[in-house]
Amino acid sequence: MSTSGRNTFGFRTVFISDVHLGTPDCRADYLLDFLQRTRCETLYLVGDIIDLEALAKRSYWPPSHTAVLAELIAIAARGTRVVYIPGNHDAPLRGLVGQSLAGIEVRLYAEHVGADGRRYRVSHGDEFDAAHVGKRWLTWVGERGHRLLLMLNRNLNGLRRRLQLPYLPLSIITKSRLSGALHYIRGYEAAVAAAAREGGFDGHICGHIHFGGVRQIGGVLYLNDGDWVEHCTALTEDACGAMELLHWCEHSTRLARASCELLLPSSVNALAFASLLPLDISALRPAA
Repeated sequence: MSTSGRNTFGFRTVFISDVHLGTPDCRADYLLDFLQRTRCETLYLVGDIIDLEALAKRSYWPPSHTAVLAELIAIAARGTRVVYIPGNHDAPLRGLVGQSLAGIEVRLYAEHVGADGRRYRVSHGDEFDAAHVGKRWLTWVGERGHRLLLMLNRNLNGLRRRLQLPYLPLSIITKSRLSGALHYIRGYEAAVAAAAREGGFDGHICGHIHFGGVRQIGGVLYLNDGDWVEHCTALTEDACGAMELLHWCEHSTRLARASCELLLPSSVNALAFASLLPLDISALRPAA
């Protein structure tokens, strides 16, 4: 479905993370369009919304980033419950846990009960990242390689936009083709699912690794809402409790769905090439 129209879509809950405002790689244009065209009862900001780490090293804040923050505040002012769960790149905001900023609640983590009664733990997910807490030299190399990949992604898509071609997530395509990257992702997913199972939850909702996913692992749901740097995805819940992973750029694409009756897990190819093969999401209801 093209996102050029101005229909507004309604959800019970929306989860977004890894926006990285304050960096050149943030796709604030796509996110602002998504926020302006969706309505929900609860919006979870699942960490790394503002990249305080990057801002400490380099001053970068274009008007589009201010527009995203203004829209988030406006969403809270309209009566939507907005919950901010800081991640590792906006970790200083964890010192504000329990407080409210412009109507936005700050929490370390949350428990979300779906419309169908399923219970989910919600956290950024950096607590499950073994590469983040150890092997600092490997993390150093990985971060620099990732930055190079993001720069290539930004330059490639700047050219594609000038040629009026759809967004192509080069970094996601690369991750999906590297066995080492996929091994890390699967290990991370397993760790998150194991913690949810041990905690008695039906699933866990997180972000952090910039790789959206909907999978059932060991009897619990692993739900990753992705990012707005590389792939531009959000996790949404409808009025019946079904969870869907949506990709949003020039076209909207439904990547995966998990309801009590049906599980359509995300595939690696769907994540990598969603913008080139947009699927119909006309089943989404315009908001009243």
